[in-house]
Order: sequence, then structure tokens, then C-alpha cells
Amino acid sequence: MLQILYTLYFWLVMVPLFCLTTILTASTVIVGCMLGGRRFFSYYPGMLWSRLTCCLALCPVRVRGREALDRKQSYVFVANHQSAFDIFMIYGFLGVPVKWMLRRGIAKIPFVGAACRSAGFIFVDHSSPQAARRSIAEAKSSLQNGVSLTIFPEGSRSRDGRMGHFHKGAFLVALSQRLPVVPITINGAFKVLPKGRLTVRPHRMEMVIHAPVRIDENVQDEKNGLQAFADGVREIIGADLR
Repeated sequence: MLQILYTLYFWLVMVPLFCLTTILTASTVIVGCMLGGRRFFSYYPGMLWSRLTCCLALCPVRVRGREALDRKQSYVFVANHQSAFDIFMIYGFLGVPVKWMLRRGIAKIPFVGAACRSAGFIFVDHSSPQAARRSIAEAKSSLQNGVSLTIFPEGSRSRDGRMGHFHKGAFLVALSQRLPVVPITINGAFKVLPKGRLTVRPHRMEMVIHAPVRIDENVQDEKNGLQAFADGVREIIGADLR
């Protein structure tokens, strides 16, 4: 009975409100960035939108480890990717302004894609090795102004809630900019909205922010050393994965 009531609430209340707030938020970001306020408008409207989305979905979020972050320091945040709600959790509750490295398909979403472009987010192009390298180069340039970057090293959402292989791109960016990497463990988001399902299921979510780790500057061999570091970060994330 509760699931039936929630399904009615989802389609009749949450979806219309989510669409409305998405359009309003995207429009605010686009206009604000056009007027020269990219540093403010690329983060705060999206942060409030993300928190509101989790509230509308009746999915409480618990955060652990935020005290490990220094707001004056730039980071490369890397997290496991369980569902679309991972973005709402990190954007809404991390507490640090970030830019995103997102899959190219998001650029095609009405309003959202234009807002992401205005905010200076990076769309990853895996169509060729050259295109992938251009995406990484763009990510490096975005970090020159003292901002942080968030990347899902798996590249796509999990199909069963378990973590996949971590690609080296995020760690190459961190190495080139000499930035610490912050592993983030996402729990519960797969229960809320697994890949392929349209209806949200209310469930408690948790974000564990681990202590920053630095890549040894001697790690130059992308095939071995950098991948070993990526695998080590994956283990840190997996230690708190339920």
C-alpha cells in the first residue's frame, strides 16, 4: 500500500515539481554565468536544487567525513557510481564548490546540458583516444582557477550496485595538477534509482568522504603505477561500500 501511495506521489507531485525546479535552476545558472557570476552560479543554484530533489524524493542523506576537507584547497573527488542520485548527493551535500566531468550524453538533456556548459563543466568524449585526451586536457585547464573537480572513474553507472573497473583519467588529472584525490563512497543510491528504472524508491542514502590521498610524484608510468594508485583508491571506497 505504501509503495502504491509513493508511486502516485512520485508521478503526480515529485515529477512535476522536479521538472519545474530543474528548468528554473538551469535558467538561473545560464543567466547568472552569462552576466559574469560563474563562480557563484555554477555551484550554489545546483547545490540547492540537488538538496531539494533528495527532499522531494523522501530520501534522507547522511554525510560522514566532511571535516577532512579544507575549503581553501582544490581536490579531485572520485566516487563509485550507483545511480543518477549520486550527483544530487555530491552536489548537494559535499559542502565544497565543484565542477563536474560528465558523460557526453548529459549535454543533450534540455536545459540541463546548456546549464552545464555555462557552468564550465566538462563532457567526456570516449569516441576516440584523441577525443578522450581532449576531455582530460579540458579538465586540467578548469582546475587552474583553484576549483575542485568531481569524476566517476567507472565511467558509467553500475548495473548491479557493485563497483566496476576504475579508469586512470581522473588520477592523471590529479597527478598533472599535483592535487590530492578524495575518495567518496556512495551507499543507498542504487536502491533509490538503479540503472534502467524510471520510478524512484525512497531509501536512506549515505556519503562517506575519506581522507585526501596524494599521488606520488614519482608515479609516471600510466600503465602500471597510476593504475595501481587508482586500484588503491577503489579499495578505499570499497571498504565502506555496503
